Amino acid sequence: MTRTSPVEYLVRGPVPLDVRRAGPRAPWWFAAVAAAFTLVQLVVVLPGSGLGWDETVYISQLGTGAEPAYFSAPRSRGITFLIAPVTALTSSVPALRAYLAVLSGAALFCALMVWRRLLPPAVVTLAGALFAGLWVTVFYGPQAMPNLWVALGAMCAVGCFLHAAGPDAWDRFAGGSGNASASDHGNPRTSGTHSPTAPLLGLAAAMAFIALMRPSDALWLGLPLLLAALCVRRWRRPALFAALVVGTAAGGAQWVVEAYTSYGGLGARLHRASEIQGHLGPHLAFDDQVRTLNGRTLCRPCGGPWRHPVTALWWFALPVLVAVGALAAVRDRFPARILLPTLTGLSLAVPYLLLIGYAAPRFLLPAYALLSLPAALGLTWLATAPRPGSRPLVAAVLALLLVGHLAVQYAVLSGAAKRLRESRTAFGAAAATLHRQGVRAPCVVSGPEAVRLAHRTGCTARQTTGHDRSLTEARLAALARRRPVAVVVRAGSRVPAFARDWRVRPLPPLPGLSELRVYVSPLAWAPHVKG
Repeated sequence: MTRTSPVEYLVRGPVPLDVRRAGPRAPWWFAAVAAAFTLVQLVVVLPGSGLGWDETVYISQLGTGAEPAYFSAPRSRGITFLIAPVTALTSSVPALRAYLAVLSGAALFCALMVWRRLLPPAVVTLAGALFAGLWVTVFYGPQAMPNLWVALGAMCAVGCFLHAAGPDAWDRFAGGSGNASASDHGNPRTSGTHSPTAPLLGLAAAMAFIALMRPSDALWLGLPLLLAALCVRRWRRPALFAALVVGTAAGGAQWVVEAYTSYGGLGARLHRASEIQGHLGPHLAFDDQVRTLNGRTLCRPCGGPWRHPVTALWWFALPVLVAVGALAAVRDRFPARILLPTLTGLSLAVPYLLLIGYAAPRFLLPAYALLSLPAALGLTWLATAPRPGSRPLVAAVLALLLVGHLAVQYAVLSGAAKRLRESRTAFGAAAATLHRQGVRAPCVVSGPEAVRLAHRTGCTARQTTGHDRSLTEARLAALARRRPVAVVVRAGSRVPAFARDWRVRPLPPLPGLSELRVYVSPLAWAPHVKG
């Protein structure tokens, strides 16, 4: 008799939930969630929104006229490749937003379809709605940022891993016989005719996509998947390991090659990336992440009072729902399809909760996407576990709580979208001021928010200090003898020696910055310049 490990015992067993017959209507429910997700983006986030600082850096790499903004060590070029089809045709921000909104909705639909025959369609639909209903998911759907794409790629990767885990897993859960004997597990000749080639290719492609977007996230996702493949004997297949390793390596190759061509080697780039992110090490960022849930897109440093705690209630409920879902899956003998997304979701959260000393809500999007699956099962169990007579009341209470949750998320989303529109207006006014002072392409802007100011004025952003330092003050002074240069300075801050005799003018306030002054090089002075 073959000895069965506790892990394999949990993976095997009958599945009470009806996942074998997903039903023809399941894709329509998934499509409805994806369509609503896209529609909210188009209606709430897109109108009048400007570009964020990180977005501007990614977009500038495509040669929009000025020289690209400095590309710091932690960044990866995946999102730049993703938006290239649109930015090659137009510089319109609304066109870019619409493209990403539609594309993210389609990607959400595909991610849910991967799970169609792994979990009951109702659970998958609810998971999609829970994830798409978060303000941070909607807010970053139409933005040129990599985190949401990592999240959707992670859902696909984990689902494909489970499909590719073995022919018996596919046959029993996708419509074949659910009464296969223990001796049939893992035997291709007795477990059906399904070939795992498609899931393996999907797994490799998803891992490559994630690594192209954020190589570090691909590693944090791949680690628990590799451990799972090692722990379960029937998952120890060379093809499964190859899909994980080859996919991750293929996606991360560009980042590694660029480390040697532009940053002095892989070790140097990793060290610089850690330095820019505040030196990676033990940091508890739970409190910082909670503070971002009221609509703050970045919390660095993250101090001050914790306002609007109601916006974080769902964050504290999430671990409870995940635990309930995991227990329900263990009880019903299909834990692999819930514990695996749970473990991978927690793994993806580790660096942003334990290793980085600041917070941004987008960092946890991959974790939220995967944890939405056990959370949805937990909600489903809470609605169906009570006695039949009390189920309508329990369902009504849960529905009211979900409606309240969505109302809070929409309120936070509206505030974040409003600030995005105000940011566009503020940078437009500042760019107009620079234009009136003769700062026109080809030109250089340096100082606070130089990246976005340069993008709006058609200039190149160059910094002499900070994480994006790309040239010396002497080099910037030399540039000022050949083209217009504008140096933005905060009130009370040091003015570079070479710019002290330049024309100085007040600059309209920018988000989080007031009492700004701009020093304009003599080359920009012209008779048409208005004082």
